[in-house]
Amino acid sequence: MPDTPAHPFAAAPTPGVDLVLLGGDIGIYALARAFHERYGTIATVVTRKVAGPVADSQILRTVELGMAATEDEMIQALLKVGADKASRPGGTRPVLLANADFLVALLAAHREQLGELFHLPLLDDDVLRAVADKATFSETCLEIGVPTPRTVVLDFAGGDAPEVPDLEHLGWPLVAKASRSSAYNAVSFPGKRKVFEIADRAQLVDLVERLTTAGYRDRFVVQEMIPGDDTSMLSVTAYVDTAGKVTLLGGAQVLLEEHTPGALGNPAAMFTTDLPEVFEQSVLFLEHTGYRGYANFDVKIDPRDGVAKFFEVNPRIGRNNYYMTAAGANVADPVVADFIEDRELTRMVPREEILYSIVPWMLLRRYIIDPDLRARVQEIGRRRTVHPLSYEVEGAKRRAYVIAATINQVKKFLQHYPRPSADGF
Repeated sequence: MPDTPAHPFAAAPTPGVDLVLLGGDIGIYALARAFHERYGTIATVVTRKVAGPVADSQILRTVELGMAATEDEMIQALLKVGADKASRPGGTRPVLLANADFLVALLAAHREQLGELFHLPLLDDDVLRAVADKATFSETCLEIGVPTPRTVVLDFAGGDAPEVPDLEHLGWPLVAKASRSSAYNAVSFPGKRKVFEIADRAQLVDLVERLTTAGYRDRFVVQEMIPGDDTSMLSVTAYVDTAGKVTLLGGAQVLLEEHTPGALGNPAAMFTTDLPEVFEQSVLFLEHTGYRGYANFDVKIDPRDGVAKFFEVNPRIGRNNYYMTAAGANVADPVVADFIEDRELTRMVPREEILYSIVPWMLLRRYIIDPDLRARVQEIGRRRTVHPLSYEVEGAKRRAYVIAATINQVKKFLQHYPRPSADGF
């Protein structure tokens, strides 16, 4: 299934539009690609390590800080980049974006300094603290009537292991994850995972002990397991402008998620689709909380009642954001309209049905058990399949990397998720 372009990219850079990105993963490249397609922008990427997703690219320049770079050194590097751009003749004020929770939190902590040199599409501090916390997210959903899994919160703030309550009412197995990934990134321990499947009370007690020993000092959420494999998951991407209007809104049905311990839950394949009820609930949450900037919701259809249950909102656009741009709603447009052009934008909704995938079709089809869904996805893929890193303006080194990375996915899935399971674990 070829990755064929549906929309021509800009012939020349658009004056006044510039972009600086903090980080270096697939999602960062996807943002750089969106700005390049629409505005011809050559982005500046500041990162500790120039890894495959952003290496040898024609559409961005990299500033490599080294793996030992501190948060303060990252901020100083950004300030230098911003000052250099401002000092040039006709210098522009770039948009500054990050696409990892801890990096978004870092930008927010230095918003006054950075705001002098960059456009910062960031949430207010109090809103960021609330929505980036999975425990608070669950409470907010219950408050406004947005469906969410039943949740119990364990608090490690005191430094001692919290008491594990009776959780029989949730049923086993359960799902456990950090309330805030920015806090979780600071600890390390054997068996650390992004999301844990907890079979029984003994396993939960063991996890609590390991977290305490590792020095974890935040909250951990324990939730009921919503049945269903990866194909029950949905992704919703949005942008809320400075006036509080949702100017970008779209979604996709996930087909396969990554299953390596550190990336568990990141979509590896999905197709764009209309989700009217889920979109309505997403807008309700965004408006209720006073949200601003990019948002990415994780949602799952509960087969027991057919209800879409909201798991979390990421205070950033998400690693898989290119599905929006590929389907006709370029994710660069709303932030440029908001901060640079200062104009109202009619809500952008992707209209094209496309298959987004970073894995080869022969691997993907192995995990789509439902024959009707498999046939539908195959037909969509024949019309248009996109890989976020496969961009026709790139050179031979990039093309070789994309081929190698795609093939490497086969090895990773056979190692970590050799066959589909009923619950996606």
